[in-house]
Amino acid sequence: MTGAVRVLRAAVLPLALIGLTALAGVVLGRVYAGGLLTWLVVGAAAGSVLVSVAARRLPSWLVAPVSVAAMAGWTLWSLRLAATRAELPGGLLEVTADAARNGIPRLLTAMIPVEPTPDTVLVPVVAAWLAGLTGAEVALRTGRVLLGYLPAAGLYAAALYVVGPNAEPALGSTLVFVAVAALGLAAPTRTASGGGDPTAELTPRVRAAVRLRLATSAAFGVAVVVGLVALLGPVVAQQVDGRPVDPRRYVEPPQVQTLDENPLIRISGWALHPEQKLLDVSTQRPDAPPADAPPEADPAADTARSVRIRLAVLSDYDGVTWRVGATYRNAGRILPAATAARDSTVQTVRQQISVAELSGRLLPAVATPREVSGARVAYDPASGTLIRPEGLTPGLRYTVTSAEERPDSNLLASANVPAGDEVARVLRVADGVPDPMRRLATQLAEENGAPFARASAIEQFLAEHYRVVADAPSGHAYPNLGFFLFGPRNGGGQEGTSEQFAAAFAVLGRLSGLPTRVVVGFRTSGQGPVLAGDAYAWPEVLFDGLGWVAFNPLPRPNDEPRPVEEDFRPTPEDPPPSEAPAPTAEPSASPEPAAVADAPPGPDGVSTPVLVAGGSSGLLLVVGALLLTLLAMRRSLTRSRLVRGDPGQRIAGAWREVTDALRLAGRPVGDDLAATEIAGHARRALADARAGTTGDDTTADASIGGAAAVGESSPAVDELAALLNQVGFAPGAATPDQAARAAEVATAYVATLRSARPWWRRLLWSVHPTPLRRARRAPR
Repeated sequence: MTGAVRVLRAAVLPLALIGLTALAGVVLGRVYAGGLLTWLVVGAAAGSVLVSVAARRLPSWLVAPVSVAAMAGWTLWSLRLAATRAELPGGLLEVTADAARNGIPRLLTAMIPVEPTPDTVLVPVVAAWLAGLTGAEVALRTGRVLLGYLPAAGLYAAALYVVGPNAEPALGSTLVFVAVAALGLAAPTRTASGGGDPTAELTPRVRAAVRLRLATSAAFGVAVVVGLVALLGPVVAQQVDGRPVDPRRYVEPPQVQTLDENPLIRISGWALHPEQKLLDVSTQRPDAPPADAPPEADPAADTARSVRIRLAVLSDYDGVTWRVGATYRNAGRILPAATAARDSTVQTVRQQISVAELSGRLLPAVATPREVSGARVAYDPASGTLIRPEGLTPGLRYTVTSAEERPDSNLLASANVPAGDEVARVLRVADGVPDPMRRLATQLAEENGAPFARASAIEQFLAEHYRVVADAPSGHAYPNLGFFLFGPRNGGGQEGTSEQFAAAFAVLGRLSGLPTRVVVGFRTSGQGPVLAGDAYAWPEVLFDGLGWVAFNPLPRPNDEPRPVEEDFRPTPEDPPPSEAPAPTAEPSASPEPAAVADAPPGPDGVSTPVLVAGGSSGLLLVVGALLLTLLAMRRSLTRSRLVRGDPGQRIAGAWREVTDALRLAGRPVGDDLAATEIAGHARRALADARAGTTGDDTTADASIGGAAAVGESSPAVDELAALLNQVGFAPGAATPDQAARAAEVATAYVATLRSARPWWRRLLWSVHPTPLRRARRAPR
């Protein structure tokens, strides 16, 4: 009986250490999905302490290697189990290496609830094992129990900090932590060097003095602890209801690339190569209606059987660019469930998608994804979109299960739209809206009061008056949309890709008080390949109780659009002068000018002709000096662009020389165009100049034939565009020879374009101040 009691007493402290370390896993497991993380941490705590107990008779220097070897085995088994549960591809070595590289950042950027994957369980398991090993060696081998509690207490505090405000206060587990710690302190301890009373060998007098000193020290320690509790207790109690700091705000979550920040500009490129294969899709609808059931009304789909695959949702518009503006968090297979709109039905859509030639990080999926397997993803709950932080690669295959919402079309006519701070982002209209666009939105809103009627009026107006063309240039800034809506039809206006249709709808909708956004994706049958020609953009409007409802402003096939002037005639900027009656009084006759042949001398004795001649000469000198100064500054600017700096800066400077030349020739280009599009614009500008055209944008399309005729003799602006793209996508890769070639191409193009201008324009070319102003405004 005595031996069993000794065993129980000896087991109290190891069990207390296991419990204290395991409680950190309990606290951290509150933000994890399922209980796998908690059990893995409990196993690490028990394994580390038990290894130390079993190796108590070994030298202290030998315990750590043995325990670390056991930790490696437990960790590898935990990673394999987590990878199997999460259905992650790859071998154990690959999974372990990825978890070791990304364990900490993914743990702090993962979406809650965190799925137990190798990279989110590695750090807690290893930390729990090391805390248990350190605490057991200090408490069991040296008998310093309080010091042995420090690793477990530190791990527990770290778990509380990582959880932060993402779970309820851990009051229960904290009380259990204190109780277990007290139980471990109450148990007698024996060190590895032996046990018994250390004062047994002393004389009674010395033993009494030692015991008195120990009692005094213990009483002093208790008094200090009571005093600290009295002082710090109220301060700590006030923090119970305070909101803890979230460490996630200090760690940058996965970001989209520049290519994906505004995927709307990719529409025009895909439209020019419609046969390019981007994806392979296989779709299943477990709860779909029968095939012979009538299709539901959907403003953005031709039939209810079509599938819209979302790539990106763009909610932010600054008058120049629509942007994603999403915050992505690493997520596991199971994504956070969003509340469906009250008056909509939800259908489950399951798709298996294989990536072919689609690039970037945005991961296509039917709205709204609920489960993803086969790829590591990051998720933005606000937009319901996905990215793959590592980027898309050909051959990537993943499966997405989505909850597709379909609004009740019978309630749309009477539905209202939300307002207030919650939707301010999708109602914001940037400054600089063209007046004709604002008047058009006002006209459509005045004729239609209900929100759905306003949205339908905008949809119908765009579908009836505009044409879809595949070769329309990209661009959705205010000037681009103004030209799309009101430009002359014979000069390239009133036609565009779905980019302009969706962007124009969204801007007109916001001007009419509708919360709108633009979505980029693909329209497909749901089976087979998805081609570049299937890519398009569509607008969505937010309705109370119905959620985001898609609209389709594209014209119907084979419909000939009506001129905009038939239904919208913008009022002139300046009203015509009023017809006032002519004055009846005759103006008084002006006196005849007096002869100035013998003009009197000036006040200083200088005649008036001399004064006039002197003033004219001085004015000419000032103008001449100004022209010479402008000429010198222009040449200095060109020299600094083409000669100074590294090769990348010189190539960019050569490109700015070309764009400045286009502006001087009256053919400016927008900042939103791609380099290859600007190169094509430059070729057409040179062709027009040689052909003697006016050079305005309305004749650009008509001169394509002339551009082809002189294309062989034009400077190689396409080569310069390729060098600029190389600098943008591979910084530091440009060579001095390439920079010299860029300067040669830019100089030849500018000289050729200038020589095609009239003689008086050639004289003003070198002293025009526009390049100097643009260089001063350009960011450094």
